[in-house]
Amino acid sequence: MPTAPNELEDMLGSGDLVNKFFNADGTSKPEFGEFITNYARATLTKQKDESGNTIGETIKVETQKALGNYLRDHNVDVSRLNLAGADPFKPRNRKERRLYNQRAVGKKADGIFGNDDLSIAEFFQATWHNVGKLSNRQDLIAKRDRLETVRNEYSSIIPADGGFLVPEEFRQEIMALSLESSLVRSRARVIPMSSLKLSLPAVDSTSNVTSVFGGVVFYWTEEGAELTESEAQFKSVTLEANKLTGLATIPNELLADAPAFAAFFDQIIPQAHAWYEDLAFINGNGAGEPKGWRNASSMVTQAKEAQAADTIVWENLVGMYSRMLPSSLGNATWVVSPDTFPELATMALSVGTGGSAIWLNNGVEGPPARILGRPVEITEKVPSLGNEGDVSFIDLGYYLIGDRQMMQVDSSPHVKFTSDKTVTRMISRTDGREWLETAITPNNGGPTLSPFVQLAERA
Repeated sequence: MPTAPNELEDMLGSGDLVNKFFNADGTSKPEFGEFITNYARATLTKQKDESGNTIGETIKVETQKALGNYLRDHNVDVSRLNLAGADPFKPRNRKERRLYNQRAVGKKADGIFGNDDLSIAEFFQATWHNVGKLSNRQDLIAKRDRLETVRNEYSSIIPADGGFLVPEEFRQEIMALSLESSLVRSRARVIPMSSLKLSLPAVDSTSNVTSVFGGVVFYWTEEGAELTESEAQFKSVTLEANKLTGLATIPNELLADAPAFAAFFDQIIPQAHAWYEDLAFINGNGAGEPKGWRNASSMVTQAKEAQAADTIVWENLVGMYSRMLPSSLGNATWVVSPDTFPELATMALSVGTGGSAIWLNNGVEGPPARILGRPVEITEKVPSLGNEGDVSFIDLGYYLIGDRQMMQVDSSPHVKFTSDKTVTRMISRTDGREWLETAITPNNGGPTLSPFVQLAERA
């Protein structure tokens, strides 16, 4: 039975086989249907992709992912589903994750341990300067010797840097764990950077009144008449990989304890990485760090109503919704400060002399996770109640993250020598900034629209 297209071609090129499968009038015999069924079954179960999965397995997993994403988008609690041991959100191996990049710098260090089951925490332990003292971990000592082959891999690119290049299979696993607690990266448009600087095209558009996309105009033209030219204006958005350095002071006893250190690393380090990335992606000023979306030059600030200080009224949110780009309404997210919750929970819509609650209808069920059909994210990384930006409505599809996709680790016994602690350093490089740099005047001449909308101060 053939298992590849070329083998199938060879078989069907045989006259004897064609005579066996087809009648003289060209109609197929039952044997041909059986042959096609067997060929399809063999193809699904024997051909494998780059990750070592059969085509059938890949189709099954991708179908589950598509269904799972559909359920999530429609607010179905997937944790309550019986997935029969086949969680569509849990990749079966490291290379199956979407974050894995075959062209990443750390790809050259993949497989250096020769064991796909080795944990990220063990990799960090192997880079520890005291690993030679772990008499019960001779395997890690041998692996450190192999790690020395990728030590100071950054030095050819960033001479001031040094340390162990983190294999791509571990880097993407750290980033996958970071995504679980990330607000921005999980929703933004992430662009892999093959160098420290990357320029991307962007449409230079400020108004849709007389043209779209910065200069494109269509005309109704008579047959045979001269065509009228139009030209779109483009500019570039430059992403420049900034250096994010994380330091962790770890007791040597913890580093020597494999299970304890694994629990510490797997939970704390990725969450901390996501925390500081989020802070920059939200509030960064763009000088030596990402430019956060709160500082986007295309940000639209919705004016307050005639309202008391430190309050949120329903009209605030309706006004913000009206300032969102229409094409972004299906992708935008509300981002609010924790102390806005009492105001959101008690919002009311005035109807004549009465009114009714808008967001929280009873005290039995939990608060809804959506406003006007769009999800709500609560974070302490935005300003507190009453300040500008305590409530934002944003489409992070218009926020670009440039990811250098290289990570480095090193440790030092000297900084905390008297405390018997090791200082571990982790370096990653990334940038972020808005894709649309100017709010757009709509065709009808109304208030400007943007994928970034925030509520004005109510002091």
